[in-house]
Amino acid sequence: METTDFIFGTQPVLEALKAGKEVEKILLQRDVKANVVFDIVQLAKDLKIPVSHVPSEKLNRVTRKNHQGVIAFMSSINYSSLDNVLDSAYRKGQSPLILVLDQVTDVRNFGAIARTAECAGVHGIVIPAKGSAQINSDAMKTSAGALNYIPVCRVEFLDKTLDFLKESGLQLVGCTEKAEKTLYHFDFTTPVAIIMGSEEKGISSSYLTKCDDKVLIPMVGQVGSLNVSVSAALVVYEAIRQRNI
Repeated sequence: METTDFIFGTQPVLEALKAGKEVEKILLQRDVKANVVFDIVQLAKDLKIPVSHVPSEKLNRVTRKNHQGVIAFMSSINYSSLDNVLDSAYRKGQSPLILVLDQVTDVRNFGAIARTAECAGVHGIVIPAKGSAQINSDAMKTSAGALNYIPVCRVEFLDKTLDFLKESGLQLVGCTEKAEKTLYHFDFTTPVAIIMGSEEKGISSSYLTKCDDKVLIPMVGQVGSLNVSVSAALVVYEAIRQRNI
């Protein structure tokens, strides 16, 4: 698996962190003990970048070159501050529309969601630092370049971020088959954050309990679920329809 979406080697990774480059995550070989590795770990912790301690075999599957036990996966975008995204919407007199993605790890699904969100005018996408799709060249390609324009906010603790969204005046609405009413019976004209979960696991139960409301997409066919990017498009465009009546 050779790709330009990562850098490797202790010094290149350390210098990338010092330079403020956007790093998605770092893979660190378990038995590497060099001082520079401790510096990488500490700097990554300060920058809230996930570090995974893995066996050498996992790094070797990424590259057979001399990685020195360290590989950093780079982001194709610069992340945005959620504070700034909300402030910008409110200053413009707009009702914030935020998309929160919980456990959406498929790169192409993420790219497709970003494309829909940007086209629809969603103010921003929120993703957790851990358990989210890597924003790499595949995501950028699938988004048709939309990731160059829509703000993406990477947060360390999604539960605290949901609380912050509530405190900022947004309603939290979860899109889930566990809901009792359809998306057509929710008022999307108010400030709102739409939470989407993965196709396999859905929205985490702890986040569902934080939701002010839950909605489902009505289905009458034999297949039990929709692709998450399709689901996101349906919910987002129902919000846009209501806002443009």
